[in-house]
Amino acid sequence: MAFFKCTLGLLALLVLSDCSWAEDKDLSVSELLWRANKDVVHTEVEPFVMDDVAYDNESERNADPCTSGSCMWAKSADGKVYVPYVIATHYSSRERSLIERGLLSFHDVSCIRFVQRTGQRGYLSIQSSNGCYSYVGRRGYPQTVSLDRQGCLYHSTVQHELLHALGFNHEQCRSDRDQHIRILWENIQSGWEYAFDKINTLNLNTPYDYNSVMQYHRYAFSGNNKPTMVPIPNANVEFGTANQMSKNDISRLNKLYKC
Repeated sequence: MAFFKCTLGLLALLVLSDCSWAEDKDLSVSELLWRANKDVVHTEVEPFVMDDVAYDNESERNADPCTSGSCMWAKSADGKVYVPYVIATHYSSRERSLIERGLLSFHDVSCIRFVQRTGQRGYLSIQSSNGCYSYVGRRGYPQTVSLDRQGCLYHSTVQHELLHALGFNHEQCRSDRDQHIRILWENIQSGWEYAFDKINTLNLNTPYDYNSVMQYHRYAFSGNNKPTMVPIPNANVEFGTANQMSKNDISRLNKLYKC
């Protein structure tokens, strides 16, 4: 009888866990990233991380490597862009499948091809470190894409971090963002203002995209439950609700890599 009760209890926990995962899956990517990263403490062996972006050092923060073209992964003679990767062995088969689904989603819409590493010096090292983060663009050496098993394994977060690795910053940090969105600095939680730093981005003549998987939501990093961003000129425009790449995300990816 005791074993039966224990078994039922375990089954109940598994069901609750699956339900919780299903509910989280419906959240926007910015909400998922906030949940995963807000209380994270990074270790000395990890890169310098601000929000979900990794840097070699703090001085890199306001520079966009893609404005000089140095962020891009090389295109092969066949017109494809092969990006080597390694997925850490600490993921379960289910977790690995979810990550691989995110990798493959780029193959359907672009010339990007994520391929398992076969000795290349520069590659993506996908691992469960502390929180979700990635470098922006190619670094030329093994670069971490952190997809923490606790909070980062969703299709949208995988796509988001991979877009960082391919060279893209957050939408609200675009150089032309002040024409499309107003930052309410007074509502931002103290210490998180840097998440709204405007960067000299390469926008590739693509429109500002409220539906981008790289756009954070209206209350992102709020310290008082009030909005931190308001669209302009129409304050009622919905934004920051994406759970997968938008048409504009795909368009600018193809423009950057001339697919």
